[in-house]
Amino acid sequence: MKPKLLLSLLLLLPFAAGEAQTRFDNILYGVAYYHEYMPSDRLDEDIRLMKEAGISVVRVGESTWSLFEPREGEFEFAWMDRIIDKMHAAGIKVILGTPTYSIPAWLWNKHPEVLLSYQRGNKAYYGIRQNMNITSPAYLFYCERIIRKMMEHYAAHPGIIGYQVDNETTSRDVNNYDFNVGFRSYLKNKFGTAQNLNKIWGLQYWGMNIDSWDELAPRDGITNTGYKLEWERFNRKAVADFLKWQSEIVREYKRKDQFVMQCFMPSVQDVDQIESSKYMDMLAVNVYHDQQDGLTGTEIAFAGDYFRSVKNGLNYLITETNAQTIGWNSRIQQPPYPGQLRQNVYAHLGSGANMVEYWHWHSIHYGQETYWKGVLSHDLQPNRAYAEVTKTAQELKRIGKKLVNLKKESKVAILFSHDSNEALNFMPFDQRGSAWENTGNDFYRNNLVSQFHRILYRNNVAVDFIFPENADFNKYSLVIIPSLYIASDELLNRITDYVKNGGHVIMQFKSGFCDENSMVRPVIAPGPLKEACGFYYQEFTNFSSMGLKDDPFSVGEQDNKVNTWAEYLIRDKAEALAFYDHPYFGEYPAITRNNYGKGTLLYEGCMVSDAIQEKIILNELDRLNLKTADQDLHWPLITKWGKDDENKLIRYYYNYSSELLEFDYPYIGGKELISGKNVKSRQKLQIAPWDVLIIEESRNQD
Repeated sequence: MKPKLLLSLLLLLPFAAGEAQTRFDNILYGVAYYHEYMPSDRLDEDIRLMKEAGISVVRVGESTWSLFEPREGEFEFAWMDRIIDKMHAAGIKVILGTPTYSIPAWLWNKHPEVLLSYQRGNKAYYGIRQNMNITSPAYLFYCERIIRKMMEHYAAHPGIIGYQVDNETTSRDVNNYDFNVGFRSYLKNKFGTAQNLNKIWGLQYWGMNIDSWDELAPRDGITNTGYKLEWERFNRKAVADFLKWQSEIVREYKRKDQFVMQCFMPSVQDVDQIESSKYMDMLAVNVYHDQQDGLTGTEIAFAGDYFRSVKNGLNYLITETNAQTIGWNSRIQQPPYPGQLRQNVYAHLGSGANMVEYWHWHSIHYGQETYWKGVLSHDLQPNRAYAEVTKTAQELKRIGKKLVNLKKESKVAILFSHDSNEALNFMPFDQRGSAWENTGNDFYRNNLVSQFHRILYRNNVAVDFIFPENADFNKYSLVIIPSLYIASDELLNRITDYVKNGGHVIMQFKSGFCDENSMVRPVIAPGPLKEACGFYYQEFTNFSSMGLKDDPFSVGEQDNKVNTWAEYLIRDKAEALAFYDHPYFGEYPAITRNNYGKGTLLYEGCMVSDAIQEKIILNELDRLNLKTADQDLHWPLITKWGKDDENKLIRYYYNYSSELLEFDYPYIGGKELISGKNVKSRQKLQIAPWDVLIIEESRNQD
């Protein structure tokens, strides 16, 4: 091996590639850096401050197309060369983004058709990022050219450890003509003939059946539920196809020791993360959350559990998170309390992250994101946030090798269905939004799924997500299924078989109601689930609030409430766990449990309060002998755990409060990594407000 090449490879450490995933030898800790936004040239000063703070990685370039190509066909890279060269010389690693999520002014002037068209003739205008149709031939032509020019220029640079393709990619509510043409082609490939589509979607309703594909109307004003569901699937497919296309171009040039990634948003549901992840060496996620008394760690845990699960348990990266304050204006400026910045880093690592980057290094002096503050404030001087980042970086330099590549195991999983989320947006039951169009409130994700996850998190129950596309139910002792409104017979049969063979399920109302084409099953509900559920029903209702008879979960009058939706369950073999407290509907069970085969299925026929849901979950964990010593602790004392590269258990404990907390450490002894102090089993430990303890158990795990 040539000495120069060997030196280059050595300089890339602590990053090293493995077969299963990109592995790291230490935690990466960094920032997004945009020297091009600075009001003055201070690159050397920024690098000096980064080095003193302990910053080890920067992310650059994802919004700089207009600087790379200021005029059509004229490419300028010298300004970025200077940044990357100096970062590399300082030992700071670089992740370079393809600059495709914000188009230059010359492009929209020459090709205004690349801008988005929305429904009912509304159009996007130039002046904001992510305003283009990602399927536009003109846009893709210029995208490919700038990506290839960039990769030709940078692929050999030893300071670049990986590439980010696009940024926070979504379909962006596209309704352009070419997108509709692509949708029609997609339908032809999937359904074959227009006549078959008529049957599957029921287009004869209101006489909207088509005789040829040319007669298919665009998305504007469409009310057919099958159409709307398939449209959302095509939107997700378009994003995956776009990211695959970009990643394939990048892979033509990148070195074997460089990774390819995309950063997602945990709140965005019009993305098929499963399909998109196939083309990425790893996933990254941008996580923002409340600060001060509103900081709970819930968003961090949800994002970690979700994206770790998307990539089959592999570690992930945090490419953006709160530095100081966030907001597209100054309405919600809430800088973190002392200790919260540091605690958030360890919260990400405890969920399985291998990198944490702030958005961003310096606060921006102009534009819409003026008040989305970075590590440095607008004065660009070291401050309280900088001091806390420095403290955290020093700790990570010392103990990061113990925390990297954390492997997590769960016995509980939540089934997440994109289809059900979208279908419950355009066919809502929660009394909000339009009866005709997508409500956009993601009630399924934000109210149903999040309730289950939040309760598990607050009670320190480790959890994964599984997805209909690749659900391995048998890995888990308990599977929680929020309202599975859209499901194929095949999926419902897999759930039934899981229960029959010894699995246990908590299932929510509306499950199994519609098939995979959004057609209501023409059989008695809950259709293929009837035998496993041990009941059937024919009626349901909306209501504001109602109690359960005799407070069966002992939560008290205030919390003994169900709301929004109720099904009138008629028992066959199921045991009734609770009845509605109602003069007319009190004969119907609200919650049941059925023994089926070797397993059980608990069914919630209504929306329940957090207090009831917590009792249901904890009772099931207790009944199934799934409780551990972690469940003796609960909010605001949160714990996470996983195994390190030496197969030792690493246990994190977080104090999400302004009070000193105490607890008896219940596991075998070890060492608290930050302080270096030994910890004994049953020893009483204290955690300061907004602090963290990290304990490495003394023995390896079999």
